[in-house]
Amino acid sequence: MFSSIIFANPGFLWCLLVVPLMIAWYVLRYRHQKPALQFSSISLFRKPHKTFRQRMYPVLFVLRMVAVIAVVIALARPQSKLSRQEMKVEGIDIVLTMDVSGSMLAEDFKPNRLEAAKKVAEDFIKGRKNDRIGLVEFAGEAFTQTPLTIDHNVLLSQLDKVKSGVIEDGTALGDGLATAINRIKDSKAASKVIILLTDGVNNQGSVDPKSAAEIAALYGIRLYTIGLGTRGMAPYPFRSPFGGIQYQNVPVEIDEELLTEMAHSTNGGEYFRATNKKSLESIFSEIDKMEKTKIDVTQYNQTKDEYLPFLLIAVLSLVLEIILGLLYFRTTP
Repeated sequence: MFSSIIFANPGFLWCLLVVPLMIAWYVLRYRHQKPALQFSSISLFRKPHKTFRQRMYPVLFVLRMVAVIAVVIALARPQSKLSRQEMKVEGIDIVLTMDVSGSMLAEDFKPNRLEAAKKVAEDFIKGRKNDRIGLVEFAGEAFTQTPLTIDHNVLLSQLDKVKSGVIEDGTALGDGLATAINRIKDSKAASKVIILLTDGVNNQGSVDPKSAAEIAALYGIRLYTIGLGTRGMAPYPFRSPFGGIQYQNVPVEIDEELLTEMAHSTNGGEYFRATNKKSLESIFSEIDKMEKTKIDVTQYNQTKDEYLPFLLIAVLSLVLEIILGLLYFRTTP
């Protein structure tokens, strides 16, 4: 809510141009009231002494100017404008479903696939201030790291703790998706979205990925799948028998056909391939543009006349000028 001043009849403000004319008229009139007499010497008029009443006489003219200005402003009808906005936000519920299998440590993304995905996801979360977002991790099994929440500070804190090797290794796409569905299926949001990131082929779990995608479609959930990994070979760190780290190039295997079919089985779902961090950022940016939060703004305006204070100032100034003119500044012919 905020307040501002407007004028209902701003044309009257042009009348203020008469004020400098009145001042000029007063100055010229005051000069002509002085007699023009010639003397052989001006010694009698050096340092003329003026009484306090003579010095204060221009106050009458000042009061008249205040009255004129106040009357003009009152005629222009100043008004205070009160505005109030009500915002209705229809947010989107999103579950980020991230693969944390051992292959996510491959370094075709810098510093590796998992850390690159976490950084891009962090930026995505920071840009979705009005949405509830949850986080699911999966490898050989799946679990919920963070349920749907609007507290993004908590979510980002949990995202920072995501790492590989905590749960059984493998790639259970169906289990990861099913866990995400359980977290979002009962949502009343205008739009329900699951973003699934993986770099492998389904080889674990008890839930068929295609069946999980069909269930997502039944609940009105839109699925975006993202395949992470360069094309061809990628450097993967292995621990040597001597305690050091050795790198070997391993083939990048992503079941793009399955991920595409899963996404397209949901209404408006899409599959994306990210071969580096920059392309992953572009994918999240595209998803961000497609999934816009709906915000309805209703504005209320109310005006209130504020001319009365100016009218009172004008009346008081005129009354005070008349009283002072008749009593204190009265001159006898």
